[in-house]
Amino acid sequence: MGRKSNNTNIGDCSNSNNNNNKGDNNDDDKADKDGVPTKEEPKPAPPPPPPPPTETPTPPKEVFVLDPSSTLYYHWLCVVSIPIMYNLLMLVCRACFDELQTEHTYTWMTLDLLSDLLYLVDTWVRLHTGFLDQGLIVRDPKRLRHNYTKTRTFRLDIISILPTDIVYIWLGPNFPEVRYNRVVRIYRMSEFFQRTETRTNFPNLFRISNLVLYIVVIIHWNACVYFAISKAIGFGSDQWVYPDVNIPEYSHLMRKYVFSLYWSTLTLTTIGETPPPARDEEFVFVVCDFLVGVLIFATIVGNVGAMISNMNAARAEFQTRVDGVKRYMRLRGVTRELQERVVAYFDHVWAYGKAGDEAAVLASLPVRLRAEVASNVHMETIKKVRIFADCEAGLLIELVLKLKPQVFGPGEYICRKGDVGREMYIVKEGRLAVVSDDGLKQFVVLSSGSYFGEISILNIKGSKSGNRRTANIVSVGYSDLYCLSKDDLMEVLTEYPDAKQALEEKGRAILMKDGLIDEDCGNLGPDAKTLDQKVSRLETMLDGVHTRLARLLAQQGSSVASTRARLTSLETSVCGIYSALGNAAPRILTVTVPPDE
Repeated sequence: MGRKSNNTNIGDCSNSNNNNNKGDNNDDDKADKDGVPTKEEPKPAPPPPPPPPTETPTPPKEVFVLDPSSTLYYHWLCVVSIPIMYNLLMLVCRACFDELQTEHTYTWMTLDLLSDLLYLVDTWVRLHTGFLDQGLIVRDPKRLRHNYTKTRTFRLDIISILPTDIVYIWLGPNFPEVRYNRVVRIYRMSEFFQRTETRTNFPNLFRISNLVLYIVVIIHWNACVYFAISKAIGFGSDQWVYPDVNIPEYSHLMRKYVFSLYWSTLTLTTIGETPPPARDEEFVFVVCDFLVGVLIFATIVGNVGAMISNMNAARAEFQTRVDGVKRYMRLRGVTRELQERVVAYFDHVWAYGKAGDEAAVLASLPVRLRAEVASNVHMETIKKVRIFADCEAGLLIELVLKLKPQVFGPGEYICRKGDVGREMYIVKEGRLAVVSDDGLKQFVVLSSGSYFGEISILNIKGSKSGNRRTANIVSVGYSDLYCLSKDDLMEVLTEYPDAKQALEEKGRAILMKDGLIDEDCGNLGPDAKTLDQKVSRLETMLDGVHTRLARLLAQQGSSVASTRARLTSLETSVCGIYSALGNAAPRILTVTVPPDE
């Protein structure tokens, strides 16, 4: 029994130890029924840590950027030019004419506040105005700010918005001179004038108006300064200054300004007829006015003369061409009736603005931009032609660049029956008549948008008329046509072989519909003439290659022979030199070695 109890105690201890071990580590107490410990099981892999929260990138904040070439920017320049012109004209006038300032103080303060507000908005616009970098507009706010703050215009803008009105606290509101800094933003108005000159359809007229405006502003400022000097010296103190304001005739504000403006105009235009100055300061002012007047007069004469020359340049060039044609006709004895028709043609061309050469006008544009302009003008016209209706855009753009305008006068034949067709025509304006051989009977009248001659320039095999014209077409009045020649069409189609085949099929279908094609000839293979031309061209090229190869071989043979002859001559010379040296050696030794004594 004692043994049994011992076993029991041992079992109890084992259980307690196992329990303790199990509490420490569950893997150490695992055993099978026979007491043999089992194989350790692998620990389960810990779960992967949750991924960090991904922050969705916030889209960049949209920043307003104004394109300096846009219409919106141009309109803003127009708006900001209004307060600039207001300050330019009214500040000096309010400072010199007291009644103008004191009688409308609140009105001026309101207008000043509005102009300052527009100045501030304009500064913000300048901060958000893009600029071009390598042809692309920059929209980065930091670069825009850096570009603007580094310019001279930024300093002018800061000066123009300085709050100099604060001086009103000490001096009162009747001293608008403190706002003269607003005038320095005048460069924005100049920018508006430059862009207007580029956009307007009447640039010469605008330049003259702009010049007149500058002159009026100078005369206005000079009139205000004259009145201020008269006030400082004393009204009516001498004949040169403004008369005494106590005289009722000269006491009104309008009379004061008009009198000063009249005096300023007479002085600056160097007309004179004003009372002579009496004081030194008056002499100095008049001398300065005369100098400014001379500069203004020279500017007026030079600019107006140049503008008039530019306005008449096109007319003078056109008249020179007309005079040359008239001189030639008179020299060659052209009939009077034909001379009158030629002169009438020139009159029509000039009257309707058709004297210019379209190709020369567009020659200054890049190729792609010229193509866009031509497409905008002619694309709808050329799409009206049946055979070009479904062609690809690239082919049509190439074709519109080849269109050439032509003008035909009354009774002038565009083509006659039986003529070789080398061009097709599209009617832009005017009327054309299909007439009989004697020209007395009209069959059909073609108007704007009509076209003819498109089949004859395609060289369609089997055409019963070949490339000949099948009708007489005459211009009823003056008609404007666009012409596309066969050579230009074939030059374009060399780059579009599939389009060429499609156009020929369309033309063949049209001729077949009208019964104007010989089907036996139309089913022939490739054009023999064209094939012969290609073979002849290849033979010519091959002959040229043979000729050049023979010439190169001949040059090589000649060069080898010449080199061989030169080497032979050089070898002979060297051998002669060696032989000469060998014969002369004993004599040299005899001469140089002294005899034994």
